[in-house]
Amino acid sequence: MKHTDIAEILSKSGHFIGKNVTVCGWVRTSRDSKNVAFIELNDGTSLKHIQIVIDKASFLPDKELQLGCALKVDGTVVAALSGEGAEINAVAIKILGECPESYPLQKKRHTMEFLRNIPHLRVRTNTFNAMLRIRSVLSDAINQYFVKNNYVYIHTPIITGSDCEGAGEVFRVTTHGYQTRYKTEQDYYANDFFGQKAGLTVSGQLEGEVAAMAMGKIYTFGPTFRAENSNTTRHAAEFWQIEPEVAFAELPDIIEIAEELIKYIIGDVLKRCEPEIDFFDAHFEKGLKDKLKSVISSKFEVLDYSKAVEILKKKQAVYVPRRLGVRPSDRTRAVYNRRGLQKACLCHQLPQKAEVILYEAE
Repeated sequence: MKHTDIAEILSKSGHFIGKNVTVCGWVRTSRDSKNVAFIELNDGTSLKHIQIVIDKASFLPDKELQLGCALKVDGTVVAALSGEGAEINAVAIKILGECPESYPLQKKRHTMEFLRNIPHLRVRTNTFNAMLRIRSVLSDAINQYFVKNNYVYIHTPIITGSDCEGAGEVFRVTTHGYQTRYKTEQDYYANDFFGQKAGLTVSGQLEGEVAAMAMGKIYTFGPTFRAENSNTTRHAAEFWQIEPEVAFAELPDIIEIAEELIKYIIGDVLKRCEPEIDFFDAHFEKGLKDKLKSVISSKFEVLDYSKAVEILKKKQAVYVPRRLGVRPSDRTRAVYNRRGLQKACLCHQLPQKAEVILYEAE
């Protein structure tokens, strides 16, 4: 059905004042009084809801408008009585989808633990609304940056026989169920769909490097899978990975590309997702917006591993020896922020054979 996005009305309220519109969406909140009822309606195009005003003297909906139900609203856009923006004086409301009284998303803040139990509904919350919109803009900004800088977007295989330099444990792909008739692994895979061992990609680097040797500058951006059984906040079995490959480039060139890319996508998100960033700043991480602005306004510090160690020593951090390749803990990262350079930095020339010394706060 033909209708207007709520985001359009809210962002161009002056243009819509006095016009008749049709909007669709889900009821987020509602309140009632003797003569007037109010509904906060959201269609997913904006973090902010639009208020629907129902004059009971003019008409009443056929049924009670439960929290979460889907509506089609016809009405006139008017200036909001309180504050800036617009609201809609409804002349007709049609219920497109009813919702039971047991609808779990009430007008209060829900914990992540609770939302994990309702994956089919949690996308309607402000948290997931904001997160998904930021992810969408991030993805678009990544593609914009590379396209504007003459990179070619390469789609690398998701199912592959390469483990890409042992980048991670591989999820195996097979058409066989449980089999006992094959005596060896070679026989098992020889009779499989591909005739050899195959798995989900851990990296598109191999195909990306091949393409770069013909196209000069390429990037891959797609799903990646790692089968490490590590249940941490920094590990995901499936994630999207960006892998630029550039011919005729040296380390300083790659460092420059990394800084430009990070600043570009942060700047684009701050510009296009200001309400969403403000939401996360207010409810999840105080100072987030200022931190992001500081990243794009300051030059990244480029230093080698030895210099990073010296800085941390001077800041009175203590060290804990770890194996090469072990990621710094959250406390380790905090040292760089509180006691180190207090800015984004790129560290290179890490030891390849000796143990990496990771510093933690005392």
